[in-house]
Amino acid sequence: MYTLEAQDISKSYGGVRALDRAAIAVRPGSVHALLGENGAGKSTLVKIMTGAIRPDSGVLRLDGADVRFASTADAFRQGVGVVSQELSLFPHLSVLANMFPMREPRRGPFVDRREMLRLAVPILDELGLEVDPMVPVSRLPLAERQLVEIGKALVTKPRVLLLDEPTSALESGATDRLLHILRVLRSQDVAVVFVSHILEEVMSVCDEITVLRDGVVVTAGEDVGAHTVESVVSAMIGDRPRVVVRPSGRALAEQAVATTTSGLRVDGVTLHRTVQDVSFAVEPGEIVGLAGLAGSGPAELLRALAGIESPVRGTISLPGGIKAPHGQRAHIAAGVAYVSGDRRRLGLMLDKPVWENVVQVRTMAMGKDGAFLRVPGLVTRAGEHMSRLNIRASSPEATAGSLSGGNQQKVVLAKWLDNTPSTIVLDDPTRGVDIGAKAEIHGLLGDLAAAGAVVVLRSTDLEELVAVCERVIVLYRGRICAELRGDGLSTSALLQLMNTGELAPEGSQAPAS
Repeated sequence: MYTLEAQDISKSYGGVRALDRAAIAVRPGSVHALLGENGAGKSTLVKIMTGAIRPDSGVLRLDGADVRFASTADAFRQGVGVVSQELSLFPHLSVLANMFPMREPRRGPFVDRREMLRLAVPILDELGLEVDPMVPVSRLPLAERQLVEIGKALVTKPRVLLLDEPTSALESGATDRLLHILRVLRSQDVAVVFVSHILEEVMSVCDEITVLRDGVVVTAGEDVGAHTVESVVSAMIGDRPRVVVRPSGRALAEQAVATTTSGLRVDGVTLHRTVQDVSFAVEPGEIVGLAGLAGSGPAELLRALAGIESPVRGTISLPGGIKAPHGQRAHIAAGVAYVSGDRRRLGLMLDKPVWENVVQVRTMAMGKDGAFLRVPGLVTRAGEHMSRLNIRASSPEATAGSLSGGNQQKVVLAKWLDNTPSTIVLDDPTRGVDIGAKAEIHGLLGDLAAAGAVVVLRSTDLEELVAVCERVIVLYRGRICAELRGDGLSTSALLQLMNTGELAPEGSQAPAS
């Protein structure tokens, strides 16, 4: 008997069908991979199976009986746990408190902290999270917060556990420990649904595979032994034609980017524990992508380009032949902008007005407008950026937190363009934004390149890399394994290279997208 089943699940948002009669059935004691490209419907199906949202139609069954979860808390009470890609932690509470949100064991009317520690510490040890359980979560880096999120689910000893990209922020050691725990859960007859873009993980730990493409199941519960990385890529991609985004042609103000005659140079750069002997160049007017699995180097390399990390060996030269200085502030002064997709933590002051966010780099941080703030002029300047980037807000005085995700991300871009950068490095800049805002951001990147900027883009959305970039540099285990361009640049080729470090032989590759 299946522990958890979803049958004929359909869900639409504003006329866009996210799921079309999708189905998955998970056995006790198995790890079932749920795969698909970004936007294929994986997270929507996970949310339906855990009570976060309601389907438009379809049936959920738990142990063979029809069930309708009123909420994630209701699903949890019935033994269905979830680890979401978007963390649901309370940053100002301790690690221990976050492990038992609103379900602390009690001794009479009092919280039983000793029992909490007894249950939580072994889980934290298994995950390799060597932190004081009483430390606030806000002090932990993203990878350790991800482990707390996983530990919070494991401590409940669920009968069904759904994991939505649980290793996306983890280094290889922590990932290995999590995969070991999945094997232990399987031996304890827990039914596990595992969502991951890292196909090597899928092939090593999963028993069955279900693949979604555009909301439709194209591979239903097939034995993992019947597949290779190439066959899974083929199922995920299908034969969709490649989509190319053209620059919008919208004129940028001349001061939006500083143009130079020479580009960015990376020569023999090695970073601690990740990147090994990497060299490449990006010329003014180019958009170059960086691709690779979590921990293989692209995100860390971007941080080095922004001055957040320093190379152990090798050199970075900025446009104009400037040797990269030390520290992020010096990089900003030298014309580097670092646009993070984590806008809520690294990009914005959500409780401040839009205008104050837009002028944060040039005026507040770099002090280019003098010691005395002339607020009316700053508000006007911010309004010009809002118009140029089509930022939809009632006025520059609206708080950044009141804007939609896409408009928030455009505010992040505006604050960097306000400082007239010559080099723009972007780390997953359209993460969590809707398709319309994504298209506008893509058009803006084309305009920035056309105006002479050096643009380097890392994205977890492979279709975005194919659509926006002239060429993509692929890293595998910290080293460049390929550079794709032209007809050779496809999502299928990227997936294969990221997961194996090489392309399948001619004639056996998945269809190009």
